[in-house]
Amino acid sequence: MISQLLSAPFVRALLSALLLAALSAPATAQSDGCVQPEPVCEARGAVFAVSAFDPIGSAVRIGESRLVTSRHVVADEAEVTLFTAEGRPLVAQVVPTDYPGDLILLESADLPPGPVLTPEALEPEAELFTVGADVGLRRIRAYDPGRLRFAPRADLPLARLHHDAYSQPGNSGGALVDQDGRLVGIVASGGEGRFEAIPAEAIATLAARSGPEHADASAEIGAAVRVCATLLDTYRNPGQRLEEQQAKAVETACRRSGNRQFMDLAGQTLGRSGLTEPAIRLFEQGLAEDPDAINTRLSLAITYHLARDFEAALPQLQWLMTHADDDLQVLRLSIQAGTWAGDDELAARALARLKEVNPQSAPAAERFVNDPPPRPPKRQ
Repeated sequence: MISQLLSAPFVRALLSALLLAALSAPATAQSDGCVQPEPVCEARGAVFAVSAFDPIGSAVRIGESRLVTSRHVVADEAEVTLFTAEGRPLVAQVVPTDYPGDLILLESADLPPGPVLTPEALEPEAELFTVGADVGLRRIRAYDPGRLRFAPRADLPLARLHHDAYSQPGNSGGALVDQDGRLVGIVASGGEGRFEAIPAEAIATLAARSGPEHADASAEIGAAVRVCATLLDTYRNPGQRLEEQQAKAVETACRRSGNRQFMDLAGQTLGRSGLTEPAIRLFEQGLAEDPDAINTRLSLAITYHLARDFEAALPQLQWLMTHADDDLQVLRLSIQAGTWAGDDELAARALARLKEVNPQSAPAAERFVNDPPPRPPKRQ
């Protein structure tokens, strides 16, 4: 099979070449086709498509020659390619930093005149919009709005802004703006309708920790991002089993990357391979940084199920039952863990919600609660 013969770096290079060609084609004018509020549409002029370690990402202009993007888009690259609205490529230099979150600055003296977005504090009731590169349309796009789910916790410097404003691959490093076009976050990650952004106020901390004096630390973090992403690509096959040294390499590189999404993906990779202890460590580190990360909590609950430690899953599921919006997987896990671990209230609550949101699966779940099969033993 071709997928077995091509290395992850080769695939990234090939994708990068194809996307460079696509993005270099004349783009639709930024003023065309935007149905969002006018300030949001105007904010697109401050967002650029960018190609680096990741073949496609986004970057936000925050100064005459300065931009910010996601660290995982850049990894350890010294330069990136930016694309103007007309598809013209520009070179931008990466500013070294020891900032531990998923942000990094870029500098380019060749940026054309255009709007600049200034980091602003979030208004909790504001509508939120993702603004980022859309490869298929070859333009910067403002996506449909959403709302805040959790504001970043003030006492946790790496806690993120959680929201449900739609975004898609290629938007990483793009802008999260409110209805007035104010920059409130930098798009980071997400899925299943649950998205995350790094609060725009973190850009000031990033700037204070950026410059040539941070070159060694920046190179170390960037290399960890590259190694982690490459290993995750290599071991992405769900049926693949990792040897001890392979698992250790994944855990070490992804932990050192400082990227919680990478730590989540690493934990999922290890958990699928039956290595639940290191997977749990990664998820617990992620939750220590940001306890409101729904996808991290769900991954941890699933991993406890894989380990058959249903008691340990209960606190995660109790939280998720309140905050995960009737996610079917949460309801099913809560029924199973509540029944086997003796939390009858949790099981009954989940079953009642399942009857409301997915009645066709409720009879089987009710039979499980009323006549559960023998509990499987905890994995050693």
